[in-house]
Amino acid sequence: MNTDVLQHINWLSLLVAGLAYFFLGVIWYSFLFGKKWQSYNSAAMNAPDAKKGAFGIMFFSLILMLVCSFGLALIITRFNLSGWLSGVKIGLITGLCFAATAIHISYIYEKRPLGLHLINGLYNILGNIIAAVIIASWG
Repeated sequence: MNTDVLQHINWLSLLVAGLAYFFLGVIWYSFLFGKKWQSYNSAAMNAPDAKKGAFGIMFFSLILMLVCSFGLALIITRFNLSGWLSGVKIGLITGLCFAATAIHISYIYEKRPLGLHLINGLYNILGNIIAAVIIASWG
């Protein structure tokens, strides 16, 4: 496997993209859709140990968002893309075709409410777009 592409990744843009994705989640699940998201997850939210391990969950989710940003950086670098519009396109494709689709496949089998599909799916589409725009624009 040729790993030359790794030398051309802007690692700082990848870090910023992962952090932006994470902080979108803070806004998305706290201020924009927090109450509705909690209502769809009421059984889990009312469990006695629901807040136990919250730091670990948040930390692990940040790591996963950095992994996602790494994948976006690989695609953007490998195809030599640049500019915000390229970022929007790649983010939309990966967010819709991979992130949201994977969520919806699981949710269909778990018989989750459509509103939860939309909240979580749209979050991941927008997160991919924001991360890809940062990476593609940073150059």
